[in-house]
Amino acid sequence: MVELNPSGANVDILDAFTSKVVGRGLRVVLPEGRDSRILLAAREIRQRRIAEPIVLGTREQIEAASKEAGVSLDGIETLDPKDSPRLDAYVARYMQGRDDLSAGIARRMVAKALFHGGMMVACGDAHAMVAGAATATATVIQAGALTVGFAAGIETVSSYFLMIVPRFGEERDKVFIFADCAVNIDPSAGQLADIALASAQSASGLLAEPPRVALLSYSTRGSADGPSAEKVRQALQIVRSRRPDLVVDGELQADAAVVPRVAQKKVKDASEVAGRANVLIFPDLDAGNIAYKLTQYMAGARAIGPFLQGFAKPLSDLSRGASVEDIVTTTIVTLAQVKKGGPGEGRQG
Repeated sequence: MVELNPSGANVDILDAFTSKVVGRGLRVVLPEGRDSRILLAAREIRQRRIAEPIVLGTREQIEAASKEAGVSLDGIETLDPKDSPRLDAYVARYMQGRDDLSAGIARRMVAKALFHGGMMVACGDAHAMVAGAATATATVIQAGALTVGFAAGIETVSSYFLMIVPRFGEERDKVFIFADCAVNIDPSAGQLADIALASAQSASGLLAEPPRVALLSYSTRGSADGPSAEKVRQALQIVRSRRPDLVVDGELQADAAVVPRVAQKKVKDASEVAGRANVLIFPDLDAGNIAYKLTQYMAGARAIGPFLQGFAKPLSDLSRGASVEDIVTTTIVTLAQVKKGGPGEGRQG
């Protein structure tokens, strides 16, 4: 779920994301055309030139949702997956590497709106998919994994929040990425490494500064022992072996990760991360979920998200209680991660 505050600290960063996508002719697929909120969001997305929305569903579903929403479908591309001219091509692509899958089963899968939307993204016919307003998160993740697939070297889908802290030391509206706060309950060292790598990639597309990744723990550089701290140390080694260029450090206590004066006392060796981290990786879901909510309510921070990460192409999940504003904002942040000059940019539907 994306939380908005039109007069709050997140306005500038959302404006920055919006400016990155407006007028680029990007295409976003919204597979839940049976939901009136999706039609209202699609109309706003198009009117604000954020993207060209493609709404999936049967004609009857979309027309009923449009009537309920009280919005016109003029200029909005709609598509019934069962009648898609690209259905055969998507079925063929979906079957690649799945020798035990029959063409009939593949067709039934790809004719489902969520899977069809994922195949549109996988095949470059849309730049991103935003779903979940009427679908469970687990189903969205499954569809994404089976269609878009994982980013290179990643085997774990995770989530992140953009956290905007109104005052942090001498800085105002300090932006952090918190991960994972919504998906993986007790990640292994390998999964934690995947989360760190995916979060660094998300940060590269969203933050105004390079990612500085801290793997958090109750221990700083061996100051305490225990299974959780050891897991974080192992994750750090995996990350460094896979991305030796990445600015990453651990295990670090939270204060050593973000407060320079604390880092000077606790971290004796040179570190580009300690005291300056902007991407915080939590050891488990307990820590991540508790931390983002405490930061949100006790520090007055804005929590934007959660967003899914780890897929080969942008795909985001929505809360089933998402408002129209949430859907639009999720679309903006998701599309802000599409690199300029990518395949099909500027194409009009």
